[in-house]
Amino acid sequence: MQSSDDRARGAGDGPERSAENRRDHGAPTRDVRHEDPWYDPSALGWDEPYGTGSPAPTVPPARGERDAAAVRAREVYVEVQRSAAFQEVRGRYRRFVVPGVAVFLSWYVAYVVAATTAPGLMARPVVGAVNVAMLAGLGQFLTTFLLTWAYTRHARLRRDRAALELRWDTQELTRETRGGAR
Repeated sequence: MQSSDDRARGAGDGPERSAENRRDHGAPTRDVRHEDPWYDPSALGWDEPYGTGSPAPTVPPARGERDAAAVRAREVYVEVQRSAAFQEVRGRYRRFVVPGVAVFLSWYVAYVVAATTAPGLMARPVVGAVNVAMLAGLGQFLTTFLLTWAYTRHARLRRDRAALELRWDTQELTRETRGGAR
């Protein structure tokens, strides 16, 4: 076996060898043009001259207001958000979601804690090869579907109509502030 001290300088694969390859084989690697039809350097932003001393293009602010109509439209949305009807819709949402999430997370944590701290209980057979852990795991799926069904039913019966009326009113008020239909 030959040691690295016996090798000639530049014979390895280190930086000296890379520089030698560039000199021997033409242009540096960064000037290679790709023949891939899906390669688009302008879309990726790789051909932009940021490093050449030219200033980067300015990006307009995300929430820049352009005219007074946009400011009035924004005020319409703030007014609707402060309205009693909107607060009622949000309250109905919270009154369903907060207890539902709390119950479901409690049930999930109880399942995980029981699986880790009481393996004897979870391994107890119920019917044939079905044990308590299997039933509790299937119960997780069942409660997920039941909670989804209850949420959609609650939304359909208690919130959707009021939310749709709010949306309609908001669109009408916004259209009026912008000067007619668009």
